[in-house]
Amino acid sequence: RLQNVEKRIVRVLELAGGVMDEMASQSGPRKELVNNHCSEFMQLIKDIQFALREEIKSACEYRPFEKCDYVPRISNEICYKKLEYVIAQLDEMKQTIEGYRNAA
Repeated sequence: RLQNVEKRIVRVLELAGGVMDEMASQSGPRKELVNNHCSEFMQLIKDIQFALREEIKSACEYRPFEKCDYVPRISNEICYKKLEYVIAQLDEMKQTIEGYRNAA
């Protein structure tokens, strides 16, 4: 579908170039040709916008990581490491307190 959009974009550029050539013509622009090119240009622009909106919508609906548990799993691992650190600090405090008791 995006290849069709690409082809339309190329056609839009061809139309714009055709109008510019016509405007630069020594004999002056042919009104009917310019009008036809401009009408086709505008229609293609609308078609391109519509197609791109649809592609963006469909891309947003695709959620490959929807069922991924990476973030909660990493959060749990971080919490676990924090708890290990706190327990280690409490053990050191306990040993320090016991050391003071034994010295007294």
